[in-house]
Amino acid sequence: VPDYPGRTLLLLEVAAALSFLHHRYEEMVQALFRVQSQCPYVTRIYSIGRSVEGRHLYVLEFSDYPGIHEPLEPEFKYVGNMHGNEVLGRELLLQLSEFLCEEYRRSNERITRLIHDTRIHIMPSMNPDGYEVAAKQGPDSNGYLTGRNNANGVDLNRNFPDLNTFMYYSGEISGPNHHIPLPDNWKSQVEPETLAVIQWISSYNFVLSANLHGGAVVANYPYDKSQDQRFRSHRRTVNTPTPDDKLFQKLAKTYSYAHSWMHRGWNCGDYFADGITNGASWYSLSKGMQDFNYLYTNCFEITLELSCNKFPPEEDLERQWMANREALVAFIEEVHQGIKGMVSDENNNGIAGAVISVQGISHDITSGDMGDYFRLLLPGTYTVTASAEGYQPQTVTTTVGPAAPSLVSQVERNAHCQWLQALCFGRHRAPHSSQRGAE
Repeated sequence: VPDYPGRTLLLLEVAAALSFLHHRYEEMVQALFRVQSQCPYVTRIYSIGRSVEGRHLYVLEFSDYPGIHEPLEPEFKYVGNMHGNEVLGRELLLQLSEFLCEEYRRSNERITRLIHDTRIHIMPSMNPDGYEVAAKQGPDSNGYLTGRNNANGVDLNRNFPDLNTFMYYSGEISGPNHHIPLPDNWKSQVEPETLAVIQWISSYNFVLSANLHGGAVVANYPYDKSQDQRFRSHRRTVNTPTPDDKLFQKLAKTYSYAHSWMHRGWNCGDYFADGITNGASWYSLSKGMQDFNYLYTNCFEITLELSCNKFPPEEDLERQWMANREALVAFIEEVHQGIKGMVSDENNNGIAGAVISVQGISHDITSGDMGDYFRLLLPGTYTVTASAEGYQPQTVTTTVGPAAPSLVSQVERNAHCQWLQALCFGRHRAPHSSQRGAE
């Protein structure tokens, strides 16, 4: 975790602007625009698309340069209310938005540094149509599934292209488990909300993410889908780790131990050691958003189940906010753990799509449009290889500390960066395809 000053010194008082109420769509929109008007120089509101019934899927961005990707500044996202009747995440993200703005205005050093060093995207509701159905019944009489799906009756967390099955089958012949291409007809198989999210995460080089749910209290990490589901009943649970399993466990524990009671394990009649679980070990889920992020993009996503009651009463919202506030901030800070750098050509132009591989972890990431890359890693020493079309692959050994990410780029003057210096200034340009590095 980065050494953010005042990490445990968030202000105890609750900002006067916070209102612990459930927000219908129009009220949610007003709350977002109110935050934007209060912090106009570090926020931006944008819509990634519309729901089936035409409601905007709004995102509130926090950054010292809103609307601009700054090289070497990681992109982070929170997504709430994917299931329309699981509403706590929606309210927590509205509270978080107001909190970040208020603390920035108060010059809280930890929050100011977080906003200056991170581009944070907050989507309070991915399923605004389903929420309206659930909200009409309210917290007292809400059915367990009422409003869960979108307006077409589709569960959005079972609606993403099934890249797990492709990976499991291709894995038998040494196929990839990263940046798996989408099937040709994928757009015809997904809902408008799902399509909007896929296009969104394809447009931003997100590094870390969490989606917020309800009905349990646990931090859930990939994979959600078990390989054995092909052969056995969907009721069978099998631990199905990713190549980044230890990292995902650490990310999940960051949230659970910063949460007031998640880490205790016993919640909602279930027990999860440390308050975390591998998704498939709990139950196997196909076509989920969490696995899709990991298999299609550079983004590492976990799922946060935050309340036993999917639609808690308003009188419980303040307690829930206080229980989650530190965890929501601490998890964002995790985006700064690992290595980052620039991949450029001899003219100092960024190389997009360069592959960054870590020896011993069979999951690669790629550089973004500007040539910058971010690879989340636990503290330790790693052998890292960069490869790009037209260049000989270069390898370096680097050490990741427990604080800020190791900067591995051409602007550095130490041995950790020699491979990128060589790549950047073209000294290893291959004269023909037979000398190109692995792609």
